[in-house]
Amino acid sequence: MKVGSSRYLMEKKPVFKKLLDQLLARYSYASVIASDVVSKNYNISGRGINIGEQNGFGKRAFTVRVYDNGGYAEYSSVTITEDDFESVLKTIEESLKASRAYNRMATPVSDDEKLAFCKSTDYEIDPVELGDEAIINRLAQLREKGKAMDERIMDVTCRFNFQRYHKIFLSKNRDLEQNVLFTDAAVVMMARKGAEIKTSYKSCSCLGGAEVLDQVESFLPITKNTVIDLLSAEPLTPGEYDCICSPSVTGMIVHEAFGHGVEMDMFVKDRALAKQYVGKRVASDLITMRDGACTGYDDVATFFFDDEGTVAHDTLVIDKGILVSGYADEVSAKRLGVEATGNGRRESVDHKAYTRMTNTYFVEGNDELDDMIASIKDGLLLDEPSSGMEDPKNWGIQCMVSFGREIKDGKLTGRIFSPIVLSGYVPDLLQSISMVGKTVEHAGSGFCGKGHKEWVKVSDGGPYIKARIRLG
Repeated sequence: MKVGSSRYLMEKKPVFKKLLDQLLARYSYASVIASDVVSKNYNISGRGINIGEQNGFGKRAFTVRVYDNGGYAEYSSVTITEDDFESVLKTIEESLKASRAYNRMATPVSDDEKLAFCKSTDYEIDPVELGDEAIINRLAQLREKGKAMDERIMDVTCRFNFQRYHKIFLSKNRDLEQNVLFTDAAVVMMARKGAEIKTSYKSCSCLGGAEVLDQVESFLPITKNTVIDLLSAEPLTPGEYDCICSPSVTGMIVHEAFGHGVEMDMFVKDRALAKQYVGKRVASDLITMRDGACTGYDDVATFFFDDEGTVAHDTLVIDKGILVSGYADEVSAKRLGVEATGNGRRESVDHKAYTRMTNTYFVEGNDELDDMIASIKDGLLLDEPSSGMEDPKNWGIQCMVSFGREIKDGKLTGRIFSPIVLSGYVPDLLQSISMVGKTVEHAGSGFCGKGHKEWVKVSDGGPYIKARIRLG
């Protein structure tokens, strides 16, 4: 089934068009983006049941953008009537006057080619129609099944989130509408042996509805086995190791090691070393990297147009080890003289648009996992990423991985080490990649912040990779 249009936006659309006409009578460019969002999260654990609306992302709101004499101004609100037009126009003019007092960077006017469409994503089970009670009952059943798997399991947390959003974008030549539903779910297990307490998780996401819950049941035995193994985990001796990264760890490397470093609003501010490496080698020739809301890998960051009205792209970032391009919001692209890539995203439509990742991943290779393990004399299979930090200015990376499984003479020994810190200089890490697996896996169960704020939904992933990595 297709996600339907928002009745609220359809009712307000004539008002937005009238406002747009008045703006275009004064300014060479004007646009309106408006949203109607429903977003909820469900969590059940030993501490109880929690159902909440994600108000930071679930809003009815709109933003007006105008262009005047080399600069932009924006106005946002949660509601509008024709009686508000005079106030809106006055506020925008005052904002433009204030901005002219600063030595702002001149920016060319936005592109506005003629385009109109209405597109929607597909789903199988509507979480709104399914209802809170049915979702909580399903999560409770999964939790009880997980707890019964082993007497050492202290607690099991099961969670489910969804967001259904509707957006319209209007300008002189554009009339765009999109209706999107995405979901994610996870299971977290906590186990104890004596004074030792460990946790493990497994998550999934999809561009779709509550059918994602069907995947969670299959995660229970995998998560149970891992958390029990972690009760016997040993500390790791720091050093450089030959490593195989699971697709989820590969995704963390894609996101933290390179994804943030090629957000081109950082190029404008000279805050990213990658700006100096466009057209140069940054990775092994086995590595090709893509980002985009229409890459062919649908996940939580798939959409049809971004929050500046740019149609979704599929951007080739690295081609056989060579940095081809970053990705850019429209204003940054104009300032750099490059094409906008559909990566102008707002936490919600009343926030500023920044260059943000969407679905970001390494492309598949030709190697089998068994062959990758067999190629390692003394190393680790890394899995379950937990957190990461990047330094686009100097290309440093530091990430946490929950555990690594020992490989000796081409075989997994059963020993497990935890926790593990992965660090290093990004080009060194990427150029050390010597094998790439055949299957890409995506994960989109978390959020990505711009620095410490401006959270948006992203997915990342890739295949298994073999690399030389500094661990501690």
